[in-house]
Amino acid sequence: MKVLFVTPEIDDFIRVGGLAAVSAALPRALRLWSDVRVLLPGYRDVVKQFASIDIVGECVPLAAMPACSLGLASTKDGLPVYILLCAQLYDRPGNPYGDASGRDWPDNDVRFGRLASAPAQLAAGLLDKSWAADLVHANDWQSALVPAYLAWNAIDIPTILTIHNLAFQGLFPKESLRRIGAPDESFHIDGLEFYDKLSFLKGGIVYASHLTTVSETYAREITTSGLGCGLEGLLRRRSDAAQLTGILNGIDESWDPKVCTQLTRPFGAGDWEAKRANADCVRQKFGLALSRGPLFSLVARLVHQKGVDLVLSAADAIVAGGGQIVVTGRGETRFEEALVDVHRRRPDAIGVDIGFDDGEARRIFAGSDFTLMPSRFEPCGLSQMYAQRFGSLPIGHQTGGLAETIADGETGFLFAHPSIESFLGGIRRAFATFGAKDRLNSMRRSAMSQSFSWDVSAACYDALYRKTVST
Repeated sequence: MKVLFVTPEIDDFIRVGGLAAVSAALPRALRLWSDVRVLLPGYRDVVKQFASIDIVGECVPLAAMPACSLGLASTKDGLPVYILLCAQLYDRPGNPYGDASGRDWPDNDVRFGRLASAPAQLAAGLLDKSWAADLVHANDWQSALVPAYLAWNAIDIPTILTIHNLAFQGLFPKESLRRIGAPDESFHIDGLEFYDKLSFLKGGIVYASHLTTVSETYAREITTSGLGCGLEGLLRRRSDAAQLTGILNGIDESWDPKVCTQLTRPFGAGDWEAKRANADCVRQKFGLALSRGPLFSLVARLVHQKGVDLVLSAADAIVAGGGQIVVTGRGETRFEEALVDVHRRRPDAIGVDIGFDDGEARRIFAGSDFTLMPSRFEPCGLSQMYAQRFGSLPIGHQTGGLAETIADGETGFLFAHPSIESFLGGIRRAFATFGAKDRLNSMRRSAMSQSFSWDVSAACYDALYRKTVST
């Protein structure tokens, strides 16, 4: 089967969130069964990483979307990657979605309309004359309109749309309909219209052959008013028609502390002295006092969804109990500034690094005793999986993928409500466990024995692909 996997980011070249990790791992795992090719925009940071890119097709202008070229290259391990080349749209500083100050690019409707329209042509064999797709797998709002462009052009190719986070919907003014070349008749309640705006994600939900989310729990949660973001009715209809499936994400095999080259000292379950060596290194790097108390970590996007405010509220209690906290990530300015402020007040006990480095994240997971994950909602989450593999017990809100991947009292701690009282209850359980070394080490062993392999998830996707194509 020939599968075109369309994504706005991939770990090999450019990363903003967890979608990049999925986009790097899932297509590779699927190669066991399928000819999978990835398509992504030719951002500046992507293009410069290739010595050469073969041009295989040209996209003509459409509405306000400029012409672009389609390039083909491959990763070092041979994964084929199509790159949408258009300097006017993608050769910019900043991240894929906005400038260095965090403001969204004002033409994101055109940038990602182009990302959705080009793969529709590629899938139909109209760009690369040597390849066409049996199925297209689109991801999140940035490529959600691929199924719509296929439908508008009467191209009968089945599609999967994965919703990694329903809260990001790609909302634009009604005038964007003309800019992206969408037909006027698509702007209605059963089409792209969402409270008099154009919703890229809703368009994908309407037109895709099948929908997936990144955990079974989240697939249920998004059909409710609490987490449906105004789309729960539509999603409930798709779910009732057996057209919405939850498939849990995995993590790649590099998340193994026995072989990870980024650590101060690699270690396995039972080698707690080596784990303490990683903890001492983390404390030194963050300027914390040497301590035999528990080390708590927060490795996350610093946004409201992740419950950063709850971590800030709990910080004094953690420090008063003899714990220390290390934080790395970037996100909303208000949270970055608040975290820097608590670090300044207690530099001996709270370390903060605004930014993200994969090696540092791995060392933090390896050195910390507990990982804080008080997310208000969490479609899947990866940090709790990374943490468990590295012997850091997650303290997570019982929602989405956290509920499915943390065994409460066995591999981590779950708390029921996204409130400071409930969160502190989980933290108190962690302190009590830290004081009972046999129990702590037993939980660490159980956590580190978890697999979270992509193989299971990929097999589920392959089965879904084949069912969708045959329907």
